[in-house]
Amino acid sequence: MTYDPPGEPTDTVALVGKGIVYDTGGLSLKPKDGMCGMKGDMGGAAGTFGGFFAAAQLGATQKIHLILCLAENAIGPGAFRNDDILTIYSGKTVEVNNCDAEGRLVLADGVAHATKHFDGLNLVVDMATLTGAQLVATGKKHAGILANTADLERKAVDAGIRSGDLCFPLLYAPELLKSEFKSKVADMKNSVKDRSNAQSSCAGHFIEDHLAADYKGGWLHVDMAGPSDKEERGTGYGVGLILSLLDIRGF
Repeated sequence: MTYDPPGEPTDTVALVGKGIVYDTGGLSLKPKDGMCGMKGDMGGAAGTFGGFFAAAQLGATQKIHLILCLAENAIGPGAFRNDDILTIYSGKTVEVNNCDAEGRLVLADGVAHATKHFDGLNLVVDMATLTGAQLVATGKKHAGILANTADLERKAVDAGIRSGDLCFPLLYAPELLKSEFKSKVADMKNSVKDRSNAQSSCAGHFIEDHLAADYKGGWLHVDMAGPSDKEERGTGYGVGLILSLLDIRGF
């Protein structure tokens, strides 16, 4: 979906949300205690959709594109498998070594589509309930963020404070962490070799690696696994963060 402002756009933004409507873990099946609650694995898509809708209602001055990466991760004849090699939308190949690391695959397609096809793009924001490790890194109240510039990182933190959708930076070090995905048969694997090595940052860098090579704008990754729910109900996290980040009038 695309929102066109009444006048000349001040910026062009793409919002990309992870919408796994139910995540069983696929052929890397989750245990029963780890599966319950996975109806909320579409929290990133919900947050970006809500932010997009509210920004349009409030008359945003930016042109805003919305990509919802919707899928179900389940077992069936068409399920993807460990050891599959996928050629995804960026053109890069991915060796599957964990079917329960599916969110980064759909988001990689989302950011690749946005940066290939949306003209004049200044900012890409992807949002997801991506990793349980985010709760270890930044807790249950703050999303973990990665940004490709220090200015964007600061702006996101400030937007979180203003809106109440709190966030805090994760380690940004693609040159140190990309080797976690090394594969002998593809451009990369979809899950890390060492889960104790900044796992949430690695997951974000996987997505970043699928931005179009000629894209020069900002990129913000929001892993909101922790603040997306409270007492088994969705919180609506992400709507306020997006409105505040984009300086939407009336918010």
